[in-house]
Amino acid sequence: MIEGETIPRPKPQQVGAAGVLTPANLVSLSRVPLALAFALFPAVGVRVAVLAGAAATDLLDGALARRLGPSRLGAWMDPVADKIFMLTAFIALGLTGALGWLEVAGVLLRDVLTPLGYLASWVARRPFAVPARVGGKAVTVGQTLTLFAWLLDSAFLRPLAWATAAMALYAIADYGRLAVRSPERPQP
Repeated sequence: MIEGETIPRPKPQQVGAAGVLTPANLVSLSRVPLALAFALFPAVGVRVAVLAGAAATDLLDGALARRLGPSRLGAWMDPVADKIFMLTAFIALGLTGALGWLEVAGVLLRDVLTPLGYLASWVARRPFAVPARVGGKAVTVGQTLTLFAWLLDSAFLRPLAWATAAMALYAIADYGRLAVRSPERPQP
């Protein structure tokens, strides 16, 4: 590459057969069967492998979308697949009693309130989508580490759950601040 030369950014792909079957979208969608596998196979080794696979797909789909071009559908599909996986995994965790349901709710707070906030903005006819933010990414990392702590029977399970809940509160406040500050266009 010549110094000073810029790499052209791929244009977003349209929704349609080609826009649905993008590599990034297929990787995002793979988290749905991974969620099912997490729920159906309680062996710790299987769940660790499934969780590692889900975490890897979460990293890979974004990289693919940046490299090959995002799709409008993918911008919706990725967070929905994340939420399906996390809800499934934390319900499985909650059913074991390793964390109380209040702790599970705290860890999932952002995943529950964010779609409700979007739905409320849509009903108010002022749809407001928030792009990925540092706080939201920190929550995802915290959730993943909390699940690994549970599966590996770590003493860090409860502290990670509470730290993730605190990050969720920060992320929700950050999203709310953006929504109030600029309802038509979120600021980076």
